[in-house]
Formats: sequence, structure tokens, C-alpha cells
Amino acid sequence: MNRATFATAAGLLWIGTALLFAQPPQPGQPPVPPSGSRGPGGPGGGRPRGPLGGAAAGFVQNPEKDENPPELPADLKPGGVLIISKTSGFREEAAIQASDVALSVISKNRALPYFVTENGAVMNAGHLSKFKLVIWNNNSGDILTDGQRAAFKAWLENGGSSFGIHGAGGDPAKFAAPRTASAWKWYIDEVIGAQFTEHSRIMPADVYIEDRKSPVTKGLPAMLHRSDEWYSFSENPRTKPGFHILASVDEKSYTPGETSMGGDHPLVWWHCVGKGRALYSALGHGGMMYTEPGIIQLLDNAISWSVAESGHACPAK
Repeated sequence: MNRATFATAAGLLWIGTALLFAQPPQPGQPPVPPSGSRGPGGPGGGRPRGPLGGAAAGFVQNPEKDENPPELPADLKPGGVLIISKTSGFREEAAIQASDVALSVISKNRALPYFVTENGAVMNAGHLSKFKLVIWNNNSGDILTDGQRAAFKAWLENGGSSFGIHGAGGDPAKFAAPRTASAWKWYIDEVIGAQFTEHSRIMPADVYIEDRKSPVTKGLPAMLHRSDEWYSFSENPRTKPGFHILASVDEKSYTPGETSMGGDHPLVWWHCVGKGRALYSALGHGGMMYTEPGIIQLLDNAISWSVAESGHACPAK
């Protein structure tokens, strides 16, 4: 791992510790933007979110779709990173706060303009034209209108880059609307590539890096032994044409139970979507996980690769 990545991980350690115990805003209190939400192009877009708690603790209460887009900073330079962590279903507050900061720090260290928001109306042709990469950061539920979906679809298929993290892999289809992303079938089938079904409890396991020549896995060891909430999917993306598997979890190293995928259990992959690229990583359930050197290295590589490849025709092979 290079010196810059170590420095990033060290700098995030104390941030992650603080965020792990951060409290969501209470009803009637204004949201607080995350530290580091100002990129080279200006401040981030704030963090409006529904209050948590009550009988449905862990779920956003009274989720709504946004109609009015956030105002982008006047000095936001083009070619950067859009980080969106809007949720309408389950919400892991500590993970979202920590990962928003981690992604912001990485973008800032790479001198990339970035914008952090939870406003789904940012998905419009004008706003999206400012960015090379959209990071779906631990999203949940049905968060976009039909028009917003169409804008992102067109942007991605015409050469943009998409990077989904953990919760952005979807929600169980059995959840009632709007608590599941499965309502947007194109996103599940074409962007993620498989329907999330369930997850194990948090436990340690061995993650094997399958493609060590990929820029996304550069600097990572052959195996990461770490704890996480291990996602399973209705389909194995390895069986789908054009999907490149980067990492998988060894089911023999933990107890998957009903979340087993039959021994072959991919966790990180990418593929082409039209002229664009879609990368997904199921890693990163907890806030402190975004201070792990291996996770920071993966996120750093993913941002670098996604931005560099954006705008270049994606090879189908």
C-alpha cells in the first residue's frame, strides 16, 4: 500500500471513531453537512434525511422523493465525483456518515471536484453533466422519480461511471414499497447485476482478491481477513456475460447459513452498461470499516479508475 493511502487511512481513523457514535438529527433540527464536504469546486450539498427511530427503528420515516434539485456550487469544476447517499429504506447512519467522509477525503486528496448530497433530484441531465462518476453510497429503497431514473440511465449508458457501495446493492424484493430498490428493475438487473436477497450477521471471513491485475485491486493483498455483513444475491454475477469478478468471500471461512451462494460468492465486480461502466462492492456495513486500510485502498482505487475510464467506450469483452 502506498504512502498516500496510509496517510489517508490514518487521517480517517479519528474521523471514523467520532462518526461511529454520531447521532442523527432530531425532528425539527437542521441537518449537518459532513466534514470534508467541500471539494475543489465548492461545498457539498448538505444531508437532508428523515428522522430515525420509533417502531421502525433503522428505517427512514416518511420517505419522500425529491422534486427540486440541489444548487451546485458556482465554482464546482466539471469532471468530478457525485456522492449520493439518499435512503428510503433501511439506514445505517454511522456507515453513511463515515463513508461520505472517506469518499470526500479520497476525492480531495486526488484533487477531484466532489459534491455530497442526499437529494435525488440531482439526477438530471444538467447536474449529471458536471460529473464523471456517480457513487451510490449505501442507498436503500425507491429514491428516484421516473424522470430522475431516465436521466441517470442516459448519462451512464453514454459513458459515465457508476460505483455502488454495500447497501446500494438493493433491498429484499419482499420489502414493501418504497423500502426496496427492486422497483427500479433496470438498476438491479443492469447496474448492480443481481438482486440482493439477504445477509449474514456481522462476522469475520476471508475475502480473496481474484483479479490482482485490475487497477481497482491495486495494492491489496491476496486475502483480506475482516468482519462484515456478508451479502448474498439471487444470481451469481460470475455466470453473466461481461461481468468481471474482482473479489469474493470464502464461505468456508465463516458460517453463511441460509445466506450461502453455494460456495462461489462474489462481492466486488464491474461490467459495461452501454458505453459506461458499473462497479459494485458489497463491502462496508459499519462505520469503522471505512477506516480499514484495505477498504480505503479499494475505495481510492475505485474512484481513480472510474474517473479515468469515464467517457471512454467500455469494452464488452
